[in-house]
Amino acid sequence: MLLLFLQDYNCTVDFVSSPFLVREMSVNGTKGPLETLRLDLMDQTTSMYADADVVVFNTGHWWTHEKTSRGEDYYQEGNHVYPRLKVLEAYKKALKTWARWVDKNIDGSRTQVIFRGFSVIHFRGGRWNSGGKCHKETEPISNEKFLAKYPSKMKVLENIVQEMKTTVLYLNISRLTDYRIDGHPSIYRRQYNTVEEQIAAMHFQDCSHWCLPGVPDTWNELLYASLLQAGKGSWGS
Repeated sequence: MLLLFLQDYNCTVDFVSSPFLVREMSVNGTKGPLETLRLDLMDQTTSMYADADVVVFNTGHWWTHEKTSRGEDYYQEGNHVYPRLKVLEAYKKALKTWARWVDKNIDGSRTQVIFRGFSVIHFRGGRWNSGGKCHKETEPISNEKFLAKYPSKMKVLENIVQEMKTTVLYLNISRLTDYRIDGHPSIYRRQYNTVEEQIAAMHFQDCSHWCLPGVPDTWNELLYASLLQAGKGSWGS
């Protein structure tokens, strides 16, 4: 169905993997090669979408992983590798690099720039696939006291977008996603053949990714509505 749709409308959709938007590097450290994140350089994939009619950016989820959240000997600007840098400050620096690149390289009168917000996760006290609380959840959260605080990373994004020359549509999906504790694959991410495996899986719930069809379909509907509302290019007709 997707292929037919694309052919009918002479449309090409590309998925470009760039988890941080800025560039992952490898430098020589005192103990050998050191993986770093170059906060002042865009990822090398930028040439793939500079001339798109619509480009949807997103980063946030990978900034919660252990290496990025710890921030030790990982973040780099120029030739300087920070011995330690708070993840929120690093995220701010990366988004400022992204904002400068967009303002310099994308024609806002031709290309609609969109930034989809941070997808809220439902795990506590563990990594992305542990400490989860979404097993056997069949309904969205109904009591707002169980919702997480609004992501500080999205507050950073909102402030940066306001200072940009290019108009950026912000798809704020953080709060509506937080309600959907029932939408994760949880222990059903893989097949467990024995009772023992099922019991062990309770400690490794995947409460970060989403089932399909499911929550991401709502994001797509919001994206479509936002494009219609913006009315730029062919979306205006």
